Amino acid sequence: MITPRALVVDDEPQMLAIVTFALESKGFTCVTAATAAEAWHKLTAYEFHLAVLDIMLPHGSGLDLTERIRAQIGDLPIILLTARADVEDRIKGLEAGADDYLTKPFSPQELALRAQALLRRSFPEDDARQTLGELGVNMDFLEATWRGRKLNISATEVHLLATLIRHDGDVVTHRQLLNEAWGVTEQAGGREMVKTAIYRVRKTLEKAEVGVVIRSHRGAGYSLALKC
Repeated sequence: MITPRALVVDDEPQMLAIVTFALESKGFTCVTAATAAEAWHKLTAYEFHLAVLDIMLPHGSGLDLTERIRAQIGDLPIILLTARADVEDRIKGLEAGADDYLTKPFSPQELALRAQALLRRSFPEDDARQTLGELGVNMDFLEATWRGRKLNISATEVHLLATLIRHDGDVVTHRQLLNEAWGVTEQAGGREMVKTAIYRVRKTLEKAEVGVVIRSHRGAGYSLALKC
């Protein structure tokens, strides 16, 4: 999967913006809708990997939309959002076919992490191929691509990128990079070796105008993220 697409349905513009920002921070592309009818139109026009639905919608409900998705589309992962915390409402949502359920107000970070977990369960990727947005790494061929274009980097640098992608935005220490990308434990000169490789990969990403950035965390390590 290159870039997962999520449908976000809510009649409150502020909530649409919060959910969209949370998902896009984890590499999703978002399509929005304010009503059940508009949502269904977009569901039939695009392929989606996730739907985040508010239960209370104009001229319909997220529960009805969930049931329709299950009946006519199939196993699209669905997260329901609601302002009501009643256990009965949660049960109704899960019985309608939702995979997860969050009560407003919720943590945008929690929503994003739950969405990622659902995506991993529903669309397992081949371990040989790892992606962040449209940046892809294929370990079988030891190559990296951006929007299908092959990047000019070495096999070691491919391993470095793959390690950063695997950690999904978390800070990766110099010791971890040496272990996972080079296959060695801490050694003399290891920190400089990592810094040099990071520098080369950054230059390659910049030259190819890749929408991904390697961030430095002073005294801690590095992380990989989509550019804002």
